[in-house]
Amino acid sequence: MTVHVLGGGAVKGLVTGLQDVFASANAATIEGAFSAVGTIRERFEAGEPCDVLILTDPLIDELASSGRLLAGSARPIGVVHAAVAVPTGQPHPDIATPDALRASLLRASALYVPDTLRSTAGRHVLATLRALGIAENLAPRLREFANGETAMRALATDGLADCVGCTQNTEILSTEGLDLVGVLPAAYGLATTYTAAVSASAADPTLALTAAV
Repeated sequence: MTVHVLGGGAVKGLVTGLQDVFASANAATIEGAFSAVGTIRERFEAGEPCDVLILTDPLIDELASSGRLLAGSARPIGVVHAAVAVPTGQPHPDIATPDALRASLLRASALYVPDTLRSTAGRHVLATLRALGIAENLAPRLREFANGETAMRALATDGLADCVGCTQNTEILSTEGLDLVGVLPAAYGLATTYTAAVSASAADPTLALTAAV
C-alpha cells in the first residue's frame, strides 16, 4: 500500500529520510509531493490524493476546523527557521544584526527566494525587505521560484558571484552545493512549526496516522 503525503517544502528532507524506515516497519511506501504551503493547500482542497497533510500549524488548525482532517490526528513534527544561504565556497555575508543584514542584502547581486505569495518563507522575506526599507532596491535582483527547494537549487547551480538565498533552513541544508550562513537576526527571525495530520479521506486512517507520527 502507498501512503500519499502532501507537504510544505520545508519538510521534504524529513519525510524522504524516513521512507525506508516506514516501508520496512509497515510493508507500505510513502509517496510525497512538496511545494510552497499555499500551493499544497490548493492541491489538497482541489482533491489531490492525500493520506497525510503536513503544513504550518495555523493552516492545519484551519483545515481541521473545516472537517477536512481527521479529528485529533494533528501532530507537531518540528520547527524550522528562516535562514540565509550562499553557494559553497562563496564568502559568508554578515547577517548578525538588522543593520548588517540590510547592508549584506544591498550588496548582493541577486536574492533567491521562494514564492512571495504562497510560501511561508517567501512572504516573510518580502515583509523583511519592506521592514528594512530595501524592497524597491532589491526588486530588480529578486529571483523568485515556485518553492524553496527550486530556489535553492538554482542558487547552487546558477554560478552568480555575490548572490544569496533566503528560505527555511531545512531546504538549505538539504541542497547540495550550498552553505547555511545562519538564521535571520532575532528582530526579523521566523520560527515556523510544521504539523502533520491525517486527511479525512485517507484510504487507511490507521496506517496514515502511523506515518503522521
